[in-house]
Amino acid sequence: MKKIITTSNAPAPIGPYNQAVLSGNTLYTSGQIAFNPETGDLVLDDIKTETAQVMQNLKAVLEAAEMTFEQVIKTSIFISNMDDFAQINEVYGSYFNDDTAPARETVQVARLPKDVNVEISMIAIK
Repeated sequence: MKKIITTSNAPAPIGPYNQAVLSGNTLYTSGQIAFNPETGDLVLDDIKTETAQVMQNLKAVLEAAEMTFEQVIKTSIFISNMDDFAQINEVYGSYFNDDTAPARETVQVARLPKDVNVEISMIAIK
């Protein structure tokens, strides 16, 4: 069974997709970028602030599914510049316990939606 997860505490989708889909006990989030859900503006002040907004958006989606970062088992991070990796990793890492952190890949890509610098998606289990 497939259940669509939505929340006004994260940016609304900008295309034909949903914020997340719960299938059984597994949650698949769509990639989040640094839209502020209250203003609709992109938060691109610096890479740490941008990453923090992405993580807050993901937190809101997890909460809408009654889940937390502790239940995340896999993340995918897409970045436009590998030179930003250390700063992104610092912010990202603050949301997880090192001993139970999820599996992850980080990939540099040529371009991201709205020309942002980072996009993150997650898979979590109940």
